[in-house]
Amino acid sequence: MIIDCHGHYTTVPQAHTDWRKAQLAGETAPAYPVISDDEIRESIEGSQLRLMRERGVDLTIFSPRASAMAHHEGTEETSRQWAAACNDLIYRVTQLFPSSFAGVCQLPQSPGVPIANSIGELRRCVEELGFVGCNLNPDPSGGHWNSAPLTDRSWYPFYEAMVELDVPAMVHVSAVTNPNFHATGSAYLNADTTAFMQFLQSDLFKDFPDLRMIIPHGGGAVPYHWGRFRGLADMLDRPPLAESVMRNVFFDTCVYHQPGINLLFEVIDLDNLMFGSEMVGAVRGIDPTTGHYFDDTRRYVEALGLSEDDRARVFEGNARRVYPRLGL
Repeated sequence: MIIDCHGHYTTVPQAHTDWRKAQLAGETAPAYPVISDDEIRESIEGSQLRLMRERGVDLTIFSPRASAMAHHEGTEETSRQWAAACNDLIYRVTQLFPSSFAGVCQLPQSPGVPIANSIGELRRCVEELGFVGCNLNPDPSGGHWNSAPLTDRSWYPFYEAMVELDVPAMVHVSAVTNPNFHATGSAYLNADTTAFMQFLQSDLFKDFPDLRMIIPHGGGAVPYHWGRFRGLADMLDRPPLAESVMRNVFFDTCVYHQPGINLLFEVIDLDNLMFGSEMVGAVRGIDPTTGHYFDDTRRYVEALGLSEDDRARVFEGNARRVYPRLGL
């Protein structure tokens, strides 16, 4: 079985997107539109599901569109309504295609609002909707980074809930208002790298030994500057990364060329890697040097020549370990 740990609902029905625009434009949110099952099927079958079948992916761990989370827009209540609407739509996808999708929730984060206020939506999604994890935004400001680091104790109530529910978080930022950063080209990768460095500098995983964090996009800059991070751990008198961070942190394979995947697997232990494509998402075009889609990441992993057991760990086993609510 092949499990894609990183998929977003980027092809939502237009009525959902239109409601969001009206919500942000008005003083009060309009009534949420009626979206039929057929509309959801059409939005999934012709894009996400078609590509999964073409590329041999059996199950996608599926969450709302990351760039549309936009935690910096509106109020805390605006974000609560928007997160609930997005998560309810993901739930409907998982009910219409139960063998193909498992839900991961968007959180109702908002700048300056305690992350503890997001626990209720996490619980609803896990306990009532059957979701297997959440996306956690380390920068709800939209690119200005004025929140406390992920290792600050203000995040601890949320981590306590994650551990209790036995779900991981994918560290994933959203839209960017800072003109210095392109969302997918720099803001996302910067956030991945920043989160890892925060973990390196802290004792977070001593306090939460069962906490699990996924850093997407191949870990940002981390695997490609592994010596820098190992050296910094030594200079800062921190424990070796294998002891202090990598028991709790995992990377996906959303790296869109073969040399990058080769290096990722050479540097990072196999138990810390999960197959992911971020399909349909950040990089959708065809690579002119190969004639294949950039985000067809399965072919990169298969080109590594891994043993059958090692392929099974990357394609399925590690995801089941990190997301135990996937079940058997």
